Amino acid sequence: MVSSAEAIEKESFRIIKQELMQAGKKDVPYPLLVYRLIHTTADFEWADTLRFSCGAVEKGVQAIKDGCDIITDTNMALAGINKNVLKAFGGCVQCFMADEDVAKRAKAENLTRAVISMRKAAALGKRQIFAIGNAPTALLELCTLIQNGFKPALVIGLPVGFVNVMAAKHKIQQSNIPYITNESRKGGSNVVAAACNALLYMAEGSHLNV
Repeated sequence: MVSSAEAIEKESFRIIKQELMQAGKKDVPYPLLVYRLIHTTADFEWADTLRFSCGAVEKGVQAIKDGCDIITDTNMALAGINKNVLKAFGGCVQCFMADEDVAKRAKAENLTRAVISMRKAAALGKRQIFAIGNAPTALLELCTLIQNGFKPALVIGLPVGFVNVMAAKHKIQQSNIPYITNESRKGGSNVVAAACNALLYMAEGSHLNV
């Protein structure tokens, strides 16, 4: 019986690799990231639907090594990201959704807190990775900010839902910013946290051999 957390994860990755190979998917791009999303969700569709801009994963890993912060659109994603690994590189994880000033400004301007959160993050003037797992309005606002000259280090755009979700994902694919997204309504805070952790473990060099 496999009992330790490390052993369970290792065995899970072995099973994921085996089942992908049995399905004829031997050359999955960025297997550590793909495997980790499958491990988080038990959903093998990620192997088919993930989309990456050229060099996005490598650029994300380098940004982490350079001390880049990660901005999320939910406190759930913030809780799931390995902050100790990021801190070792000089970065931190932030989510502004529950900030009082964000709530007040969103109400005053009749906008979502997700939109105001993205504007607040962009105004910090720091190099940032954005991890969007819940609010397509956050991803759409990032696209607008990018059109106006904002340049995130990477956008992980994996919001879940039905309204504006696919439009937001397609729009980020048309930007000139490194992105990781998917051709699906699927996503979520746990998914973007898993994607961030995959990049963190790549940066740290502690990832499993897949």
